Amino acid sequence: MKTKDVRIDLKTVGDVGAFQGYAAIFGNVDDGKDRILPGAFKEIVKTDGKVKTLYMHNVRQPIGLAVVGQDSKGLHFDAQLELGLAAAREAHVAMKSGLVDGMSIGFDVLDGGANFDEAGVRNLTGLKLYEISPVTFGMNPLARVEAIKQLAGEIKTIRDYESFLRDVGGFDRARAKALASGGWDALLKVRDEPAGDAEGVELLAALSGRLFR
Repeated sequence: MKTKDVRIDLKTVGDVGAFQGYAAIFGNVDDGKDRILPGAFKEIVKTDGKVKTLYMHNVRQPIGLAVVGQDSKGLHFDAQLELGLAAAREAHVAMKSGLVDGMSIGFDVLDGGANFDEAGVRNLTGLKLYEISPVTFGMNPLARVEAIKQLAGEIKTIRDYESFLRDVGGFDRARAKALASGGWDALLKVRDEPAGDAEGVELLAALSGRLFR
């Protein structure tokens, strides 16, 4: 089994250990001079319909399961860490702190599933996926975690909404409370915004359309 890493943004991993994003991006050349083409994952090994999530590809440290699928962008996943396992808790802490900020896939190239172009890039067209893993470094700069699984159905109180704003949007406690209580107008009155909040606003804006439309 071979491995291939992708770079992702793990700051959105939630307290319940659920996260989603892309484990592979189609069409771009990664730092290892490989290009995965659309639909390349011809075989996917599953357990009860889900792909195993390991920690750093260690088969002795399974940490959860993930639902995976292919779309026009790449191989997306919706994963849940099993926080009853020590390795999963360790991974969760490392991911939330940013120490572990990549994902990797464990795969084999099927017969006839790769060819090299004139630039020396290996085009991957037939892969067998075994597992996905959080890893320390990522190889593909285009893949990233896009949301956590704290969606509209799980936001039932204003406190849930405040937690969502902190975990997903990256807001501090004061700004999360202001936004939850009075909306964007109240948030704009909070001055001296740190640089990190700009990313939070952008992410929140993207997710809000999905959550509250």
